Amino acid sequence: MIYYPDAFLDNLLMEDIQYGDLTSRALNIGHHIGTMTFTRREAGCVSGITLGCRLLEKLGLVVTTHLQDGDFANNGDCLITAEGPADALHQGWKVVQNVLEWSCGVSDYMARMLEIYHRYQPQGQIACTRKNIPNTKLLATQAVLAGGGIIHRQGCSETILLFANHRRFLSEPDNWAQHVKLLRQAAPEKCIVVEADDIGQAREALKARPDILQLDKFSIEDISLLQQEAPQIAPHCHLSVAGGINLNTIENYAQTGITLMVTSAPYYAPPADIKVRLHPKIK
Repeated sequence: MIYYPDAFLDNLLMEDIQYGDLTSRALNIGHHIGTMTFTRREAGCVSGITLGCRLLEKLGLVVTTHLQDGDFANNGDCLITAEGPADALHQGWKVVQNVLEWSCGVSDYMARMLEIYHRYQPQGQIACTRKNIPNTKLLATQAVLAGGGIIHRQGCSETILLFANHRRFLSEPDNWAQHVKLLRQAAPEKCIVVEADDIGQAREALKARPDILQLDKFSIEDISLLQQEAPQIAPHCHLSVAGGINLNTIENYAQTGITLMVTSAPYYAPPADIKVRLHPKIK
């Protein structure tokens, strides 16, 4: 479960409703009791349900969920129903719609990538990077997990990932064995991941026997070649692929046999189309 602090909820709401809904106030309809439904127009994986409900509840509305994060919605399925005063319904409308549309877009993109990937690698994992859109990390994390993906690393303080940008500060940038040894000594509880930018670097990095070798923007041909070489050089080292992994390319990469793909593509998926309808409660 992703925890959403009250401050996060309040910030989302305050971006849109700081002074209430002027139109509802001008029409003097705010006191009327009504209902609001959020419906997915097209089929797909859903996310943002839990957060959407929390936001509506913060406004004092009575909320009913019809699907959960990670469920598959058919065309026209209702996701959330809310009931309460019209002014509160109008204040929750656009904020929750935005959350649902963006989150569902991300989760469905991830789910579709995995569906293709698992045709070739049933146990394969797709991990999303920390290259998310600024200030969307909580939303992005929930959406990726709802779509069946995993998180590559939430921040630079939690995992070891040796980049070329680190190595350039060292006296011997190409001494992979020394780098891996130093990292293991300094962080014995962490998995040692190193990134290579070309096949020559990859072969040298394998000799140092890291836990994971991340291949950045490698061609399909070079990935397939390293798949054959790696077990002979570093039998316990796993290969992952990063750079250029998206819905259009995942099938080609899946056929290389690599069981870990690293991507940021789902964050930039087109939003889902969520229909919102408000109407007075029938007495």
